[in-house]
Amino acid sequence: MEEIKNYIESGILEMYVAGALSEKENREVYQMMLQHPEILQEVLEIESAVVKLTASVAPTDQITSFSTIRERLIDGGNNSKVISINKPKYNWVTYTGWAASIVLAGGLLWTLSLNKTLENDIKVAETQQELLETQIEKSKNSLTEAHTLISVLRDDNITQVPLAGQGNFASTYAKVYWDKTKQLIFLDAQGLPEPPEGKVYQVWSLTLAPLTPTSLGTIDSFTTDENKIFEIENANESEAFGITLEPAGGSETPTMEQLYTLGVVES
Repeated sequence: MEEIKNYIESGILEMYVAGALSEKENREVYQMMLQHPEILQEVLEIESAVVKLTASVAPTDQITSFSTIRERLIDGGNNSKVISINKPKYNWVTYTGWAASIVLAGGLLWTLSLNKTLENDIKVAETQQELLETQIEKSKNSLTEAHTLISVLRDDNITQVPLAGQGNFASTYAKVYWDKTKQLIFLDAQGLPEPPEGKVYQVWSLTLAPLTPTSLGTIDSFTTDENKIFEIENANESEAFGITLEPAGGSETPTMEQLYTLGVVES
């Protein structure tokens, strides 16, 4: 773990987010994210911090999406604003132009870590399997739906992705059953609590190189759905899935302080 901590504090993840690494270095960071969920979590936090920071120093009508922010950062130039800070979280390295002003600014206001051991992951997976089987047996839905759920559970070609609880929500969990052929996922969200009034869960598909979150939509029927199993279209080449709690109607980018579960697709 000390090696991972040193890697995180080296500043390479900030440079990855900024797009300042070589192609070889980008591949190395990508592999580290696949192998170590805590590194993926750190990159997510850095991405979110850059979005928040940029939104706080520029008019909202000029920056409306993560992709726009990335383009502005990459374009940079002599007009980039320099923002000084007193206590950066990371051992920053010296960037050129805009990188020194934007990526170094701000500092993260939250720290989320993924500390699930392999044993806990297996336990969560077994619990989810038992829950899904129980839900199928008790299902009051149509026979067609029951047969669909059973086929998903038994199909060896279905990719199963456990989503572990994060940070203050470590006790939560979920599981994705991904049918790549039909471009569908079945989300078993039994391990999530009822959302507060005015809030909804939002499901995200993530690619890791570069790190890009894509919304799969909000779960508006979570409270009324008895089985807590949701069929969601997913035509993305997903490398990870996450669930956040967002204001009703959803958000353009994930609210990292409200990241409930996260799981990487095994390659």
